[in-house]
Amino acid sequence: MKLLVISGPNLNLLGIREPGIYGNGSYADLIEYVTGICRQEGLEVEFFQSNHEGALVDAIQGAMGRVDGIILNPAAYTHTSVALLDALKAVRIPTVEVHLSDVRQREEFRRISYVSAACVRTICGLGFEGYRQAVLCLKALLSEKK
Repeated sequence: MKLLVISGPNLNLLGIREPGIYGNGSYADLIEYVTGICRQEGLEVEFFQSNHEGALVDAIQGAMGRVDGIILNPAAYTHTSVALLDALKAVRIPTVEVHLSDVRQREEFRRISYVSAACVRTICGLGFEGYRQAVLCLKALLSEKK
């Protein structure tokens, strides 16, 4: 099984950008953390990060036929992007939406997620741990389908 972890805008600045909200771990730390979990679970994983909406759409579309599941943190595009929603619906790859912070407890506009309508689960507010839960969720779901 192969997973693709897609990270949206400003996640490349983890550890620098508002550590009180997003934590002190860097994007490189996140990659190392998720890679370790996937290795432990016997899964392949690749990563993609962009600050550009179209590039994220391209990554989702490019995943078709290549990966079995997606972990998506669309960051600010969570609250604005019908394009990401449409891409997820088109490829029909099981996707778990992850947010480091609890967007439900933040500003009103952050409580809306367009992409969640195409996701099998949304995990918020657990920091890096949310990614571990997403990996385990997808592994269980994909194992059931085999």
